[in-house]
Amino acid sequence: MARKVAQRPAVPDIIDGKAVQSLVEAHAVRGATVLGQKGGWAVLVRYGILERAIAAQRARKPRLWRNLATAAAFVRDELGVVRFEVDAQAYEPDPGARRRPDQAERLRKQREAAEHDMWFRTEVQNTLDRIDAGKIGLLDEDSWAKRAAEKRAEIARRAAEHNG
Repeated sequence: MARKVAQRPAVPDIIDGKAVQSLVEAHAVRGATVLGQKGGWAVLVRYGILERAIAAQRARKPRLWRNLATAAAFVRDELGVVRFEVDAQAYEPDPGARRRPDQAERLRKQREAAEHDMWFRTEVQNTLDRIDAGKIGLLDEDSWAKRAAEKRAEIARRAAEHNG
């Protein structure tokens, strides 16, 4: 007599990330399965008699990891489950794997910000060094207040000419 193998539902019930964190903190997670899906890997957690897939943020569908290693690291590091199952039966890699076109732009902006930060810090240090060497004079508070008042008066005069 042939033995029937229990089939997992194609789309398992889901549980949100905060609920999973609560289960982890309560040491209620009994096990986990990294389940192959079309386009990635879902993580199922077992607690009590239930087994549910971890939901994607702000979505009512399972969260998918693009590769098995990151899903396994999540199970080990975030859930604290060091022994778990991997079910690759339904795994189908996404032929048009999602790419992050914004990644290059984000990295370019990070590099520009780092370069600007380095330039700014160099300029500040050069100015401080020139002050220490006596190459740049400092103004006392009264002199600065007088200069600022003269500048405001000049701006007000130009504005009056332009509007009048």
